[in-house]
Order: sequence, then C-alpha cells, then structure tokens
Amino acid sequence: MTEQELKGIVHSDPAIMGGAPVFVGTRVPLQNLIDSLEGGESVEEFLEGFPSVRREQAIAVIEAGKLKMLENV
Repeated sequence: MTEQELKGIVHSDPAIMGGAPVFVGTRVPLQNLIDSLEGGESVEEFLEGFPSVRREQAIAVIEAGKLKMLENV
C-alpha cells in the first residue's frame, strides 16, 4: 500500500486530536486500533467500539503495517 493510498484512510491535522493520526472522517486515533489488537481484541470488537471507523479502513491500516514490516525483513 502506497503512502498516497493511505491518505484516503488516515490523516493527521493539528486541529484534530492534536495532530495524532486518525481514520479519515473520524476522530478515532490509529493508536486505538493498535491498543485494541495488542490487548487481544478482534478487529470486529474494535469496530463495535468505534462504529465511525469502516472495516475497510482498519484492514487497510493492518495491511500497510504488514507490508512495511515485510519491506524490512
């Protein structure tokens, strides 16, 4: 996933959540997804807690993280 493709999924704006990266169209920080997954929650559980985030957005962020890790291996 390219940086350009991620721009439609996540963004950072100093006026929104102090500039923390958030899912586009929401005020939900990406860190919430990471914390949820680290805590053992499923993607579905995360989405239930943050209904403004679309499943496609969450999966795209996970996929981007996976691809970034594979670049460095």
